[in-house]
Parts: sequence; structure tokens; C-alpha cells
Amino acid sequence: MSETADIGLIGLAVMGQNLALNMNDHGFKVAVFNRTVSKVDDFLQGPAKNSQIYGAHSLEDFFAHLKKPKRVMLMVKAGEAVDHFIDQALPFLEKGDIIIDGGNSLYTDTNRRTQSLKEKGIIFIGAGISGGEEGARFGPSIMPGGNPEGWPHLKSIFQSISAKVDNNEPCCDWVGEDGAGHYVKMVHNGIEYGDMQLICEAYNLLKTGLGLNADQLHAIFTEWNKHELNSYLIEITAQIFAYKDKDGSPLVENILDVAGQKGTGKWTVINALDMGIPLTLISEAVFARCLSALKDERVEASTILKGPTPSFSGNQKEFIENVRDALYASKIISYAQGFMLLRQATQDFKWNLNYGSIALMWRGGCIIRSSFLGKIKEAYTKNPALKNLLLDPFFYEAIHKAQAGWRKVIAASAEMGIPVPCFSTALAFYDGYRAARLPANLLQAQRDFFGAHTYERVDQPRQKFFHTNWTGEGGDVSAGSYNA
Repeated sequence: MSETADIGLIGLAVMGQNLALNMNDHGFKVAVFNRTVSKVDDFLQGPAKNSQIYGAHSLEDFFAHLKKPKRVMLMVKAGEAVDHFIDQALPFLEKGDIIIDGGNSLYTDTNRRTQSLKEKGIIFIGAGISGGEEGARFGPSIMPGGNPEGWPHLKSIFQSISAKVDNNEPCCDWVGEDGAGHYVKMVHNGIEYGDMQLICEAYNLLKTGLGLNADQLHAIFTEWNKHELNSYLIEITAQIFAYKDKDGSPLVENILDVAGQKGTGKWTVINALDMGIPLTLISEAVFARCLSALKDERVEASTILKGPTPSFSGNQKEFIENVRDALYASKIISYAQGFMLLRQATQDFKWNLNYGSIALMWRGGCIIRSSFLGKIKEAYTKNPALKNLLLDPFFYEAIHKAQAGWRKVIAASAEMGIPVPCFSTALAFYDGYRAARLPANLLQAQRDFFGAHTYERVDQPRQKFFHTNWTGEGGDVSAGSYNA
């Protein structure tokens, strides 16, 4: 049997199908397989009709069609399914063959798989892919990591099918070893949670606070998308407001206010807690989804718990501009926090993450794509050692310009009783980050008082610890110290 396929793909859900079609469009010969074999025939007779894609009806047939080194891409559900298909593939693979996991796998699983397969002589790549079904079909953002030996064998395929920006630069480049690719995708998804919640808070303020209708919201978001907030999410939000249900009413208002989640945002928050990074905005975005899920409780509470009835008597046009400022400033905070997490991962995992390159990979194809990301790339190109995006002139000047409106919006939301958890926590982080002194000195005194946890002094070198016998009865022995 002839070995004709440049790459094989297992898993013909929407993402798998569209990636296979994308590869075919770019001249690569693709073999596909699915555990439910009937899906292979459905695909070949449907979307892949008249293409060069080969549909295999068995794993033996599938692997027999792959050129060496064999490149096998798994587009299956993260978790046990990935390990299951790896085990099924191993008997058909030889030293130097490559397995690619293109799903939303947890980076620690990718760490484990990279190392265990390396011991067997198999190259493992964990590739984060963003852009949804449209991105997969016409150009996604691809974030590959894992065993670097595999990159030369995949570079032409991945960069050909990825989205392109600026001077036809591909939104795909090598990220780093082990789980680096899936880690960067995880942070991307966390930022996506933040972006979506921020937009929802702006919507709620304009709708509930000002009483604007869907047509007015469509016009506002369409206008916002022409300027600094230009992004895929703002664009589709404007389109959502314009979409009418069968009865002519705005469809968005007929959708139940209960948000779902698949867990990647939660992973980002858990990882931030483990690393001691104050990822406050994304955390609030995750918790906002959790709160939305308490629908029945919220309905009951709405009849019992008292608060102000939203009303606004000021200048509407000025308030709309203030909401835009709050959205933009909070977005800057969200990305600053996300890149803080990437910076910590670089140190903890000894990865050589290129922050400017990551911003470029997110510049097109992915869900958080926006012109804003070009500014992040510029910031890290100018200063690869930049400690925080907020210290880059473009971003701190943007915050300085927007913060008056940002503060007014948060004050108004509190007075109206409209929740804006991400707007609020973004401002709290900003004020905390710019504070030369925080009240943690009192916190340390409390910890030392009840637990002898020690403290440092302002008049002594760092890392020199002291304990006080606050009551005269506690003794002078201190507890051990640790950092989050």
C-alpha cells in the first residue's frame, strides 16, 4: 500500500473536519480516521467530497497511508481519550514518528506525554489551537510545544494553514518544550474568559443602567469596533445585538442568563494561585460564570434582597464614553495579568517563552484576536525584559487617559446596584500595583500575633525575619515561613 499522506488526523468532530479541509486546501495530502467509522464516510460524501482527503476504515489502513516520519494529529476530547488513542497508535509507530495533540489538554498532561513518549522514541507535540470552527477551516492560531525534534517536520504544515497578519506573518510559531504550547493556549483561554465578561459588564451597564435597546447597542459596539477596542469579540457582539428571533425580538434577550464553561479558565486561575500571581480579573470572570449558574437561587434572592433600582439621570453620551474607557482600561489589566502569569511560567518551568511572538500568534485566527495585540508585540519587541505591560509607555498612557471614566463607571455601577466584578477588580489591581505601600504590614503583624509567622522590617534587609512576643506570654519561638 502506498504511503501518500503527509499527515493523518484522528477525530472528525467539527474542529477535526475543518482542519483536514484546511490542510487539503493548502496542498497537503491528509488521511483521516474516526472511532465511529460511519463518520468517515459521512465526511467524505459531505464536506470532503471531491477533495484529496483519504478516509480510512481501520487504524491499520490509516497508518499504512502515512509517509515517514508518520505524523498523526489527534483531535479528540482532552483527558483519557488522548491517552487511549496514543496507546492504540503506538503499535503502528516507529522511532522518530510524531503524535500531535491538537485538543485543549491540560499542560501537565502534555508534560507527562512528551516525556513518556520520548522514552519510547516517539516525538510528542502538544499544539494549542484557537479560532473555533471558522478558524480551523480558514486559518487558526496554532501554539505548538512539546518535543522540539518534531517542529521541523510540522512547521510548513502548521504555518501554511494558520491565520496570517501584517506582512503575511503566520499566527503560529514554536512556543517551547513539554507543555508550553498547551500552557500558552490555557492562558489565552483565561484571557478570553476575561474579555467576554468585560464585554458583558459593558452591555449590562448600557442596557440596565441606561435602558438602551439592542439596536442602539448594535450601533455602539459597531462604532467601538472601529477604534482601540477593535477585536473579533467586539465585532461578533455587535452582530449578536442585530440578530432577530422569529418574532422579530432581539435573540440575545431570549437566551437564558446561565453561562457554561469547559474548564480552561478554571485551570488558568488554579495555576495562578499555585504560582502566587494575582490573576484577579480572570478569576472574577470564572466566578461570574459560576454565579450565573445559580439561576434559581438568584431568582428567589431577587424577591428578598434589597438594593437600589438601576436608574441614570446624567449625560448618556458621556456615560457611554466612560463605559468604553472602563472596558479598554480593564482589558489592558487583563492582558497585563495574563502576561505576568506567562512570565512566571518562564521562570518556574525554564521555558524560553517569547512574549512578542505569543502576542503575534494571538493577533489573528484566535478568539481574542484584536489590533490591541499588535501593541503588546511592539512592547515586548522594544523591551523583551519588560516586567509588566503596565510599565510600557503605550499602556500606562492609555490607562492614564481612560482612568477618570473608568472610576466614574465603577462608582455609578455601585450606586445603581449593577454588578461589574471585572471592571471593579481591574481597578483594585491597578491601584494596588501602583501603591508603594499596602496594608499587608498589618496583616503580617496579625499573622505573627496569632501564629508566630514572623515579619520583615522596613529598616532591615529583605529576607531577614523577626518575631514579636506580642502579649508577653507567647514566647520567642517563631513558626516556619513560606510563600505562595
